[in-house]
Amino acid sequence: MVNDFNNLNNIHLDVLKEIGNIGAGNAATALAKLLNRKIDMDVPRVKIMDFRDVSETLGGAELPVVGILLEVSGDLTGNIMFILEQQAATLLVNMLMGREPDAEHKEFTEIEISALKEIGNILAGSYLSSLSALTNLKIMPSVPDLAIDMAGAILSVPAIEFGKVGDTVLYIETEFSEGNDKVVGHFFLIPDFDTYDVLLKSLGVNC
Repeated sequence: MVNDFNNLNNIHLDVLKEIGNIGAGNAATALAKLLNRKIDMDVPRVKIMDFRDVSETLGGAELPVVGILLEVSGDLTGNIMFILEQQAATLLVNMLMGREPDAEHKEFTEIEISALKEIGNILAGSYLSSLSALTNLKIMPSVPDLAIDMAGAILSVPAIEFGKVGDTVLYIETEFSEGNDKVVGHFFLIPDFDTYDVLLKSLGVNC
């Protein structure tokens, strides 16, 4: 029985990395449609990492970020989180609002926060759709919750939930670019304790 990412072997990891690759590709396509721009994507960086190292990976606990958290229900349950640096989030909002990408911006308005939720929902949904298509599992995301704060503060909220599952998460870093503008998105998947086996068996991996 597999109940923690620490117990996965290389075959398991390759399968999860493939999900990351396909999900990131779908996310880039969805983002291009939303922004009505050509969006390029670098090969995603996919790895299993300790939750305690997440802040450092993002650039430090004091880095201003936008965090979008969704609960997952259906055949697979758990949480997913999509994190953007605040500067990257501003860039996406400016693109969406038809402003110059480098337009000065200090605080997000209610309309912009709504737009960020939609962006996060679409990007996270792209990963979940890929996972659902590969596994034939019914996977439904909740309405996204959005927080704007320092990375350490945002990560402290889901940390309690993640702690119930294990100390490791599946991390997918994706870099989107449009011309000279680059946006790095950080995606975390944390299945509930009881659904690790469901996920891997659906992918044809013996647990």
